[in-house]
Amino acid sequence: MIYSATPEKLIKEFTGGKVLLFNKPLYWTSFDLVRKIKIILKSRLGVKKIKIGHAGTLDPMATGLMVICTGKETKNIESYQSGEKEYLATVRLGATTPSFDLETDIDKLYPTDHITEELISKKLENLTGEQLQHPPLFSAKSVSGTRAYKHARSGIKFELNPSLVVISSLQLVSFQMPYIEVRIVCSKGTYIRAFARDLGESLSSGAYLTGLIRTRSGIFEIKDALNIEEFERNLILL
Repeated sequence: MIYSATPEKLIKEFTGGKVLLFNKPLYWTSFDLVRKIKIILKSRLGVKKIKIGHAGTLDPMATGLMVICTGKETKNIESYQSGEKEYLATVRLGATTPSFDLETDIDKLYPTDHITEELISKKLENLTGEQLQHPPLFSAKSVSGTRAYKHARSGIKFELNPSLVVISSLQLVSFQMPYIEVRIVCSKGTYIRAFARDLGESLSSGAYLTGLIRTRSGIFEIKDALNIEEFERNLILL
């Protein structure tokens, strides 16, 4: 989308409230993206203050759709956040890492000779539905006022309470051992790294996430998202 108007009109549009769809770059935190958008709007439009927030975080090792709200639209973030999510996850079987993704190194190897495409499909069926999911220790959950991942990186022992989530659909997209791709449709608050962990355990093996793309959030889809460079280029002042 091209945003073309006078600075005054664009200021009114963005402070009045807009929903922006972005494809988050790999290695960026969700806050990195929000901060960059704020910098662009402030510098290009000459505003000193503007509200910007996101409707659902993505891990640094993930890419894909992030719903960004500006101005008065930030009041509706919770409603956008509550929508169903869809992901394309790449999972490596036969190994684990402490974070259950690429942030940390492999800590254990497991057998995979017994794993077949048919067995995976059966276990995916068993992992669908409403369930209590234990969040990864390397997560942004708060533990005594500190993010869980900070405790985990420091080697501090702790536990996280399980959360009720719904995984409504799991579809095996690709089977090329030891890697598989799974399309996941799930509720807000579902950790895909925890899903990878649980899948590995259900297969009497191990697993961790090597790639993750969020393709949908509620009614919004990745095909309509911009990257940050496109957004800056399409912000045209008249």
